[in-house]
Order: sequence, then C-alpha cells, then structure tokens
Amino acid sequence: MTETGSPSSPPGKRMLSDQVYAHLRDAILRGDHAPGAPLKPQDLAKEQGVSLAVVREALVRVVGDGLADRLPNRGFAVPAFSDRRWQEIAEARRTVEPVMLRMSVERGDVDWEARVRAAHHRLARTPAYAPGEGAYYSGEWSEAHRAFHRTLMEGCGNPVLLETFDRLWTAGELARRWSAHRSPDRDGAEEHRSLEAAVLARDGDTAAAILTRHLTLTAAALTDDGADGTPDDTPDGG
Repeated sequence: MTETGSPSSPPGKRMLSDQVYAHLRDAILRGDHAPGAPLKPQDLAKEQGVSLAVVREALVRVVGDGLADRLPNRGFAVPAFSDRRWQEIAEARRTVEPVMLRMSVERGDVDWEARVRAAHHRLARTPAYAPGEGAYYSGEWSEAHRAFHRTLMEGCGNPVLLETFDRLWTAGELARRWSAHRSPDRDGAEEHRSLEAAVLARDGDTAAAILTRHLTLTAAALTDDGADGTPDDTPDGG
C-alpha cells in the first residue's frame, strides 16, 4: 500500500508532497532518470522549489511504490537494471494474478463483465502515443492499459489481493517499459483481445493460461542479450 503524508502534516505541506511525489513518479516512469541514477534530494528540492523535508517525504512514497531504492548511507536511486529484480516481480505476478483472474471469472457479475468490455474498448481505441511526446507512451494509453488489467482482477472481490496487484503493477511498470523494445514482433493488442474473449466466455483455465504467457513474454524480454536497461515505450508489454 502506498504511503501517504503524516496526518499531522499541515495541509499545505501534504499538498506539496503530493505534487512532488506525482511529478517524481511520472518522471521515473517516463525514463527521465536512467536505471541506477541517484535521486538527490537537494537537486530535486531546488528543481521543484520546495523544502528538503517535502522531497524526502515524496521519495519515501516512491520507494514504497517500488520505483526507487533507499540505499544505506547513499540516499535514493532509481532501481538498477537487474534481471533478478524484475524476474522476481514477474514471478510474483505470475503466481498471484492468474489465481485472481480465475476467481474473477468465477465470482464476477454482469456489471463486472460490462466493465471488462468497456476497459478493453478504451485500451484498444486509445492511441499509444500523443503528439509531441516522442517515443513515450501517452498518459492516456498507460492508464488505459493499467485499468484494463485492474478491471480483470476486480471481479475477485478481494481487496487485499487487489492491493497486492496494485503494488506489483507499479513495481513492474519500469521493467515493462525497459523491456518492450526487445519484443518487436510481439502483438500485445492481440494478447489483450484474447484475454478479454476468454474472460467473457467464462473460461478460467484459458484466461489464466493467456495471462501467464502474457506476463512471461514481458519477463523473457529482460533476459535478451544486449539488454542495457534503456527505457522504451513500445505498447506491447504485460
């Protein structure tokens, strides 16, 4: 679960911390900070025009999201490109999410089915890139992608599992972006279509198998020769 500001913090400080947190989180996901790059509180405070206390609070929240590391005696840094780290996240997702999806198929009602259809429609119709944003995902596509996968899981009806999904999704987002350009022939859109079809057909076994493969392909790309950790935003990751 993501940390929030202290309840005793003044409202103005909490608002500033929220703004700095959102800015830093988006910058890391966009690739503005390279894998392993230090996140220096002094520099960030100067850049944002806020106090060190506000920046440190925001950095702690980003660490909680799995998008930064807190290093003993060395401050904060973007996670380094490490096959082991991302394979462990992928293993956790392959363990948890297919189980959640089976539960969703068994428990989800008609309203959930409608939300799945709507979420996939939005994902399929949202352009991956926005004018002027270069090689990076548009914010709209990235959110549509997350929302589709999240909606698939919501039918399970278990808030503890959904919190686990949220944390793993955020922690794995860097790996997905860094690995996507290593799978140029992958058709992620078709994977999403197949996943929606199996779920709406109430075929839990097939849906779980498709999702497992979907996640495995993303993890496998991280072990390709020549991986250098450069963020990329080809829209095909899991």
